[in-house]
Amino acid sequence: MSKSLPYSMKDVHYDNAKFRHRSCFKMITQTMLTSNLKRDCISCSTGKFLVLLMIGGLAYLMLTNTSSGHSDSNGLAKGVIFKGGIKEGDKSIMDGGNRFRRFWRKPPRLPPRLSPDEKGSNNSFIHDPVKLNADSIWIARQQSVKKAFIHAWSGYKKYAMGFDELMPLSHRGVDGLGGLGATIVDALDTAMIMGADEVVTEAGSWIETHLSHRIKEKGQVNLFETTIRVLGGLLSAYHLSGGEQGMNSTHMGPKSIVYLETAKQLADLLLSAFTSSPTPIPFSDVVLRDHSAHPAPDGQSSTSEVSTLQLEFNYLSTVSGDPKYGVEAMKVLEHLKTLPKVEGLVPIYISPHSGEFNGENIRLGSRGDSYYEYLIKVWLQQGAERDGNFKYLYDMYEEATKGIRHLLVQKSIPKGLVFVGELPSGPKGAFSPKMDHLVCFLPGTLALGATKGITKEKAMKDNLLTFEDLENLKLAEDLAKTCFEMYTVTSTGLAPEIAYFHTEDYFEQGLDGGNKSSEYMNDIIIKYADRHNLLRPETVESLFVLYRITENPKYREWGWQIFEAFEKHTKVDSGGYSSLDDVTRLPPQRRDKMETFFLGETLKYLYLLFADSTVIPLDKFVFNTEAHPFPIKGMSKSE
Repeated sequence: MSKSLPYSMKDVHYDNAKFRHRSCFKMITQTMLTSNLKRDCISCSTGKFLVLLMIGGLAYLMLTNTSSGHSDSNGLAKGVIFKGGIKEGDKSIMDGGNRFRRFWRKPPRLPPRLSPDEKGSNNSFIHDPVKLNADSIWIARQQSVKKAFIHAWSGYKKYAMGFDELMPLSHRGVDGLGGLGATIVDALDTAMIMGADEVVTEAGSWIETHLSHRIKEKGQVNLFETTIRVLGGLLSAYHLSGGEQGMNSTHMGPKSIVYLETAKQLADLLLSAFTSSPTPIPFSDVVLRDHSAHPAPDGQSSTSEVSTLQLEFNYLSTVSGDPKYGVEAMKVLEHLKTLPKVEGLVPIYISPHSGEFNGENIRLGSRGDSYYEYLIKVWLQQGAERDGNFKYLYDMYEEATKGIRHLLVQKSIPKGLVFVGELPSGPKGAFSPKMDHLVCFLPGTLALGATKGITKEKAMKDNLLTFEDLENLKLAEDLAKTCFEMYTVTSTGLAPEIAYFHTEDYFEQGLDGGNKSSEYMNDIIIKYADRHNLLRPETVESLFVLYRITENPKYREWGWQIFEAFEKHTKVDSGGYSSLDDVTRLPPQRRDKMETFFLGETLKYLYLLFADSTVIPLDKFVFNTEAHPFPIKGMSKSE
């Protein structure tokens, strides 16, 4: 036996003894050159001739072994000129040369192979263990949010079922939103999205049994709050429970038509706010049992409130087939289009009697915020029709974002946090470095407006982003950073209701957030009256949207950090979660109130932040300002 092998011991030990194969030609030639055959063959001329003939024959076969149809399968005759001036005949020769070179090329090593036990159920690809581990972490964190939701619901169900809100420390309910069971309706679609079937059954059964009667007998409700929480919640539940072939035709609770019929009953009464007003601007309050409406005591309506009704009424018209709801609501935006603005920015009050803005106070916090949010969202809701009669909404939004960047955006000192301030006396007055937590809706809205709900990567690849879009995306990410630091700068890790920022013109000593290790301790100022936390959703809302659009995992990490702070400082053992009086002190004093939006928005956005991006995708759904998702026109379940 020859001392030389056709493969080496190094190959035998490679990849757990799974050695690679050598070419048949190489094994034959190596055997010939390392055996007695070598001496016998080369000792005579006939042997030499046979060796040369064999080598020549193999080379010829490699040169002429072309795939059938390679040269003429595409219908082109030989001699046709290809790119670069190469004729097809010449190309065949070159291909033959390439095959000859491939014949002599050293074959690559085979990669390690998984054993049958190591292979997953899907054999079409090898899973990245790092990605699998990361996915399992976020699935576990998503389930933690679901457990928090069920804990919040358990407290409400035990102590406040049927009331608007839970007071978790005193174990009772309170009606602060008109007595329509606001927490139940606000939380219902969150339970549907999470698959919390028991909650869906309990909430749905209460709505079917009690809500219609409540709507008939209750007194005064606020048009805006009732629309975004109750009407919005009913309409979202209608779709998610299978209405109009929505998300889930096999659902718990009553039939989806129950939610739609109840929504129509409520909306018919809310319409009196529009029809009672002498202008397209609706009155702020409705008396349900009297079918009447009236303005607020000071006669004014909030700009954000009158312009944050359109998603809900438009969708109701779509699913009911009755245009009256959308027609009345859209008259507001059509009227606002005609009014004078400051670089697209508007005062926070408007008169339903005159139809004109009142005062000069411009801000993106309370009474101003969702005006800007609904400009882009109502436009997006129209789907393929949005660039027709609704184009003016996008134009108003685009003008407003330019005005925000020009008039309201500044940087703090010393660390340069980007924030959005206010103009309490209009553009000619002094700038105030005050930023409500409510303003933290803006990063998500800017990102949504830039990519229209698709990922930044896809938008860039398809060349869909304008310079303005890129500017808004950059501002969105900068503002999200600031909103997150409003949490980290405090002792509890939870944000205050309002923050001020250190600028060249404004600073107050001794009003930091309490976290001495924060590098932004001297940038963010928190006044004593503003240190409460109401379990608000705006920051986690923007983190959710930014994660979906940028796919940057830091937004998930930030969201998890915020969730952990909620769990640590606001969870009540007996059930529910409580607002806090002062986020800068440990332990924080609790306020004994669980807002409906904690279940309807905060926990929903956290759950979706940790979920797969195919759950309620942003290019197929638009969320109202209370986090109730409505399908974009033309987007069906099959899509």
